[in-house]
Amino acid sequence: MKTYIQDGEALELTAPYDVASGGGALVGSIFGVAKSDVLSGALGVFQLTGVVELAKVSAQAWTAGVLLYWDDSAKLVTSTASTHKLIGVAAAAAVNPSAVGWIRLNGSFIS
Repeated sequence: MKTYIQDGEALELTAPYDVASGGGALVGSIFGVAKSDVLSGALGVFQLTGVVELAKVSAQAWTAGVLLYWDDSAKLVTSTASTHKLIGVAAAAAVNPSAVGWIRLNGSFIS
């Protein structure tokens, strides 16, 4: 196929802020996890799909399958929808308190 470019599981994007390797970032309506350290304004590769471990709101407990959102102000994953961007579902239970959780990224772009 002449129009195929790539599988799209990861994209090279301009970081909107400094992102450490394994950290999440919201680039417009795209959420991804940095594959390496990326400085603000620099290009980096961000994983859009798969299961990743990310920093979460410590005081929340999750069950597998609960919808998860990105709090771009706190740079944490939360189960509170509010005005946050839907990024996926819990791939495993997470206890309260805990600093990280497993997220199955949805790879979609929702405003």
